[in-house]
Amino acid sequence: MKLLVCALETSSNIHLKELLKEFDNTIELVGIFDKSLGNPTYDVTQLAVMGFLDVLKKLPSLLKINNEMVKLASSVDKVLLIDSSGFNLPLAKKIKKKYPNKEIIYYILPQAWAWKKKRIPIIEANCDTLCSILPFEKEFYNKQEMIHYVGHPLLDEIKNFKKQPSNSNKIAFMPGSRKGEITKLLPIYKELASQINKEAILIIPPYFTEETISSLYGDISMFTKTKDAHKTLEEVDFAFICSGTATLEAALIGTPFILSYIAKPFDYFIVKNLIKIKYIGLANIFFEKMGKEPIHEEFIQNDVTVENLLLAYNSTSNEKFLENSRLLRKYLKYGSSKNVASLINQKLSKN
Repeated sequence: MKLLVCALETSSNIHLKELLKEFDNTIELVGIFDKSLGNPTYDVTQLAVMGFLDVLKKLPSLLKINNEMVKLASSVDKVLLIDSSGFNLPLAKKIKKKYPNKEIIYYILPQAWAWKKKRIPIIEANCDTLCSILPFEKEFYNKQEMIHYVGHPLLDEIKNFKKQPSNSNKIAFMPGSRKGEITKLLPIYKELASQINKEAILIIPPYFTEETISSLYGDISMFTKTKDAHKTLEEVDFAFICSGTATLEAALIGTPFILSYIAKPFDYFIVKNLIKIKYIGLANIFFEKMGKEPIHEEFIQNDVTVENLLLAYNSTSNEKFLENSRLLRKYLKYGSSKNVASLINQKLSKN
């Protein structure tokens, strides 16, 4: 089977890597994905964007690639879009218009339930198979036969979960993977590391070169560096994490943490006026859906201060967090790779 793939995010490529294990080399990929997974048509590392202004700057090249991806769709059996709705939803519309019988599978759906419910009819009109990783997501869709809760990919990818609170005297810091995130959070995390009497470990994205690390991070001599997020989160007693997939990873592993995020002022203004959810951390969103109190603290924009983070750190119960972590895994039930692979292999009835 030949599959056109669009996986723009680092996390999307991690999920894609796990998914490919279910195919035993019986699938050929073209499109946008990490070069470690094959021979992509486009290098995903050159397409990463952060925020609305960054998208505007790269818009001409993104539109060109979008159109070229439509051409590629002519020669494939199916299309697999992963996350990144800003790029993938317009792509789905173009492909569906030109090739109405080409099956489009969307894995990790746009978070339309959070702030753009009007997108749901567009998603349903331009995709054929919807692979949801959120247990509550299906209730927002009209065409129930299209959408499948496949489980959460992190339950495939995380190999070990804590059985009891750790006492390693280590603490982890994850200031994000984008330049804007790192430059805003790292100075605060450095100050925290100096005030907490534990070994400070800085978790760095695995694809960062030494040159990138040097230019982005500056002096990080106060940290022990690592690129193994899951292993480190399992070992440490606590973590300070930028908003993103890593917060859910820590919640599932059982490592208590605090979410911090400082957006560009323009981006924050836009999101604040559009978003319809109380929390930004997925684990907290899940707990709200279960009718429970948040599992972790969240600090956004001006609330991200050393004083606030220290206070929250000192008031966290590791035992309660571990108990909630077990509850979270039970809520999500299972991993998604096998189920998504099954849906990809399944013949679309209307074809």
